[in-house]
Amino acid sequence: MQNLSPVQQRFVLHWGEMGARWGLSRTVAQVHALLYLSPRPLPADEICDTLGVARSNVSNSLRELQNWGVVRVAHVPGDRRDHFDTTKDVWELFRRVLEVRKQREVDPTLAVLRECAAEAEKAGAREAYTHERIAAMADFFETTSGWYDQIDRLPTPAVIKFVRLGEKVRKLVGA
Repeated sequence: MQNLSPVQQRFVLHWGEMGARWGLSRTVAQVHALLYLSPRPLPADEICDTLGVARSNVSNSLRELQNWGVVRVAHVPGDRRDHFDTTKDVWELFRRVLEVRKQREVDPTLAVLRECAAEAEKAGAREAYTHERIAAMADFFETTSGWYDQIDRLPTPAVIKFVRLGEKVRKLVGA
């Protein structure tokens, strides 16, 4: 990883490892990490050179990051190439990732749970236990999805305050 300090290299490598655990390719996560650390938007060829990966891999990674809404094209005066940038606000970044994951994973699962619960309920006694289990799962997803929607409507400073309340919330609910 040329032109990166040892600390930057460590962060980019670790972010790549974590990305793989989160279901992203290592390169996608490394491209994001590089853009996050960069004080300026970077062109694709510079990303390739810095990370030592093929242009096609970087292009695919940038496309995926744009689909997630965490990387955008930035135009640099006097340079006809596309440059790429990411938000430096970690709260905005993670809120966007949560939003996309909810759309891709939670919402379809909730729709299937609702359909399965309705089918099991129609089947009557033969599927009573199955209906009970699926309805419990659907209720969990409904509750957490509703909670997420409420939190998502809050401005970021309010979310930060809420998250930092931690112990006070636990005491308030009597846990």
